[in-house]
Amino acid sequence: MLRRHVLKSTALAFAASLVLTPAAHAQNPTLKIGFVGVTSGPAAAWGISNQRSLETRAAWLNELGGVQIGDTTYDIQIVAFDDQKDPKRAIAGMERMAQEGVHYVVGPNVDDGAAAVRPVAEQNGIIYFPYAFPKELYVAPASNAILGMVANYQSGPAIYKYLMDNKGVQKVAFVAANESDPLSQRDSGIEAAKALGLEVVSDKVTYQVDTTDFTPVLLPVLQAQPDLLVLSGVSPANAPQLIRSARELGYEGLISTETAQDASVLAEGAGDLAEGFISVGGASTPELASDTMREFVDRYTKMFGEYNDESNTKVYALEYIIETLKANPAAIDDVEAFKTTIDTFEAPNPFMVGDAKLRYVGQSSFGQKRQIAVPLVVNEYRGGKFETLFVAEVD
Repeated sequence: MLRRHVLKSTALAFAASLVLTPAAHAQNPTLKIGFVGVTSGPAAAWGISNQRSLETRAAWLNELGGVQIGDTTYDIQIVAFDDQKDPKRAIAGMERMAQEGVHYVVGPNVDDGAAAVRPVAEQNGIIYFPYAFPKELYVAPASNAILGMVANYQSGPAIYKYLMDNKGVQKVAFVAANESDPLSQRDSGIEAAKALGLEVVSDKVTYQVDTTDFTPVLLPVLQAQPDLLVLSGVSPANAPQLIRSARELGYEGLISTETAQDASVLAEGAGDLAEGFISVGGASTPELASDTMREFVDRYTKMFGEYNDESNTKVYALEYIIETLKANPAAIDDVEAFKTTIDTFEAPNPFMVGDAKLRYVGQSSFGQKRQIAVPLVVNEYRGGKFETLFVAEVD
């Protein structure tokens, strides 16, 4: 794999505020789909996976002749904006989408950005698919945001319960970056752990995102002797550093996170010390993947020289947008029509074997369907790659 070199060069390429993927068939009108998210800095892997997934699937659909919605066949054009994990830039990106006439946007990737763009999205008739967890984005009266993945307060309890039942975990400690996203995820994790009857032995330790020496951060946490160390909301860049420090300090317990990670970054930054690290994975496993999913992975890899397992989840957003528009073509220019279609929407899931369906969920968590249905896949890092630990579902 090209690993760090590819990520670095890609991040530089994405530094331009606006990236346009040209339409493949000039004879068809263009349907613009936006992306506003982080493609540079420590959390770049999350947004790069988003943008690459969008571009791979869009190019594939255009190659097949475009997408028929109602009586019109469209080519898909991805309009992308790097918000650099800065809420102010996220707002600027969403404003750019409004200027471009984009009604459907994937992202942002973090809580602050997703919350910041809400007023712009609501005022300009934009439905957006954040990879961010604050419930207020998805609970009425909010209605324009649709969660694009499984939330930490959904995955956390599932992971902790599995480790209690299968690994004998009794004591848990939490460490988080001193930023709103990780702190929010830490608090949700603590609440879930206590509800399951786990003993929380450390829950106050934080670090700055630019920390390079994690020994003084982790030492007091590990002295509490947890069975499980949870790296709440950890970025792909910080995860291997924290894992390496914990292991070098002699910690032999389990380490987990509710955020998705990059196997190549773990291999490069922590090597064998990352063995057994548990994280949320992409919404597919070899057993679940259809021929379409396998072809997506192949096309993505050929386009970008590597593959990120998280893209098994990120591929879904564009599919949901297109299939919902097919179900109600009036939604092309009217997001209210899109919203009225959500509750009853159902379509075949091209990325999974069997009779799996695309549908909206979230009623249990948000009181309304404002989440796409993707499997909760939990991975364990083994031998330089992710292996499936278990699979669950979210209502």
